Amino acid sequence: MALNFPNQSRSYDALRKVVFFWGYDGVMEKAFSVPVDALMKIRMIVQYDEASLLNIFDANRVLIYRAASKAYSRKGNGPFNLTAANF
Repeated sequence: MALNFPNQSRSYDALRKVVFFWGYDGVMEKAFSVPVDALMKIRMIVQYDEASLLNIFDANRVLIYRAASKAYSRKGNGPFNLTAANF
């Protein structure tokens, strides 16, 4: 079964400086994270806060989901930490 992203939830972890989101392969939930530096590669901003990082994520879901699917196809168990190299 293919990885899909029916749950639009995402959250920012300020301590780890990553945005978390979840994909599903059938009924199996898979956790993904995107660190701030990877989001900055997608769209550079000088100062960031939780809202601006989540906005970058939301505006680039297709790109992020595509990178997540590619990472998942290579390493199906996780955890899945997308890096700037994934973009």
